[in-house]
Amino acid sequence: MTRSATGYSTWRLIADQLRSEIVDGSFPPEVKLPTEGELADRFGVHRNTVRQSVAALAAEGLVATRQGSGTFVVPHPLLVHRISLRTRLSESGRPGATSHRPIAAEIAASPPHEVATRLRLDGRPALRVETVADVNGSTVARSTAWFDVALTPDLDIHLRQTRSITKALRAVGIDDYVRTWSAVSSRIANATETEDMNLPAGSIVLVVRSVNTLVDRTPLQYTNTRFRADRVELDIDFDALEDLGGH
Repeated sequence: MTRSATGYSTWRLIADQLRSEIVDGSFPPEVKLPTEGELADRFGVHRNTVRQSVAALAAEGLVATRQGSGTFVVPHPLLVHRISLRTRLSESGRPGATSHRPIAAEIAASPPHEVATRLRLDGRPALRVETVADVNGSTVARSTAWFDVALTPDLDIHLRQTRSITKALRAVGIDDYVRTWSAVSSRIANATETEDMNLPAGSIVLVVRSVNTLVDRTPLQYTNTRFRADRVELDIDFDALEDLGGH
């Protein structure tokens, strides 16, 4: 295995480049990748290095080798998540192809400072809910949502029964809420995110932090969602956000 000047394995750098070209459409679905020899010439490396890069992409489900024909790009799932007034992660993606499921819920007596500040808790506890989003069986997002317990009594009980945040909120009398603040950033995935979303080491995640409020602007929910950058597109509806006041 060769390494770059930074110590990052050369085969990983090549895999990163090819992955980027697959995601941006330079190598669209069903297109045959260049041969190992052609890729080795392009990157100036040994064929074994290229073989390791392509094997990593195959493990991610981005390419597949067809005996006697070569390696082809596999149609890969893309989740389009819209950020708007009434953003619901559960409504993102194609019906039947996308699933969203809660995996944990617990009440925290002392939630993180940003959560307490954004929800204006003033010392009150908050309910933390962990959810994941899958597209065609592949996990593309991990979300941590916080709720003001005073506004959502027994939400955790309803969540266990309904397996849906929207349905659980309706069960406690909250039928509507709006997005009033969002911030988007990116960073390298941590160990937990790498494992949960089956990411190669060094992968980037898109981080969307947001606040949903009741229609009277009372803070209801603070959410921190981490998306696979190679499988998710964020669609921001500026017109709708301007209608709310440009937040």
